[in-house]
Amino acid sequence: MRLPDPHRSRVVLIGASQYSDPQLPDLPAVHRTVTDMAGLFTDPTYGVVPEGHCTVLLDEGDLRTIGQRLRAAVDEAEDLLLVYFAGHGLVSSRRHDLYLALADSEWAAPEFNSLEYDKLRNAVLDSPASNKIVILDCCFSGRAVTDTMAGGDSGKLEQLEVKGTYVLTSAERDQVALALPGEDHTAFSGRLMRLLREGVVGGPEFLTIEDLYKRLKKLMAAEGLSAPLNRGAGTVDQIALGVNRAFAATVGPELRKSHAEAVQQGKDGDWKGASNLLQKVLDEQTRILGPEHPDTLRTRQSYAHSLGGAGDPMEAAQLLRQLLAYQSGLLGPDHEDVLRTRQFLAVNLGEAGYREEAIGMLRVLLADRGRVLGAENPHTLRTRHVLARNLMLTGAADEAVALLRQLVAERGRVLGEEHPHTRRAREELADVESEEAG
Repeated sequence: MRLPDPHRSRVVLIGASQYSDPQLPDLPAVHRTVTDMAGLFTDPTYGVVPEGHCTVLLDEGDLRTIGQRLRAAVDEAEDLLLVYFAGHGLVSSRRHDLYLALADSEWAAPEFNSLEYDKLRNAVLDSPASNKIVILDCCFSGRAVTDTMAGGDSGKLEQLEVKGTYVLTSAERDQVALALPGEDHTAFSGRLMRLLREGVVGGPEFLTIEDLYKRLKKLMAAEGLSAPLNRGAGTVDQIALGVNRAFAATVGPELRKSHAEAVQQGKDGDWKGASNLLQKVLDEQTRILGPEHPDTLRTRQSYAHSLGGAGDPMEAAQLLRQLLAYQSGLLGPDHEDVLRTRQFLAVNLGEAGYREEAIGMLRVLLADRGRVLGAENPHTLRTRHVLARNLMLTGAADEAVALLRQLVAERGRVLGEEHPHTRRAREELADVESEEAG
């Protein structure tokens, strides 16, 4: 199971929401449906194709234009070709062939001004794409019902079968596809988009067309809606149409737990093992949650810092500089994660031999943390401690002693006299004062 290659895949979305024939009522929900469907399939994080690879033909009545743009996408697709239609479904009076109604289609004579499904089928068959999916949100019954997408007599579902593809329809041949009053989207496509947007709790990491069909069938049956139908051939049903966002919500806490365990492993002295585990967690979070997710960014931070603990502070500093630039633009300069990255960067620069640069960064950070978090916040106190250590290592003992005395007093007040951080600061102060006395 995998996601399609976005650069070798194409999506074509066809929809008709307005009709000139009074026997074909307008379908306002189709306009919103097609527009939002395009947004889902081209979403930068969760979509399957870039915007330039998604062709939208909304309320286009010229068959030649539709044919040209459809053929272009069909010819360009190499991995996935997905063709979607929403609107009225019509059938011819004699052969009962299926037609997809366009803006200027006529209910009584669809043969001359509608998109014949057989032509769409042949175009899809001719595509070099390895995987072909056709989704039809229209009905095939002969009933014309208010707030439905019905028109003409019933067609034969067997006409929809396309060798080597997966065909998903919104209703069986003798059922109607509903556009429910008060809903922004058609009943079928609205629920399909909800699954793509929200995911399936307890489902797999990726959602295939088959996963979506099975879930849709249960959802629509539970609501008393038209039952969707599918036809598939080959292994196309194994290609994913998106990441299961509910899976990300499920796996997120587990990855956070692994992150915390790795950080503790580093604090316990095994920085090499910690960096190896953090790299694995980071890879999973980037793939499942996305590169901009807060959990992913925090693991990038911890992973870079762990490299310094494992003996490569210069590499750690380089990664932290990159992260800092990215975080600052995304989160803002005063975000707590940005402030923490600045501290980690200063620590690793100091360990790499750039003490003066580290001291300069820590002075500014101390002021910023005091302003944002407060002078006695534990993170502010931690920055004061790191600054004092770097000052000691550069020979600025007087300033280091002054900072440590202030730190001992503040930590004793905030954390308690016997807290490990307070004791550590008191011990370091005693060592510096002893050296100065000597």
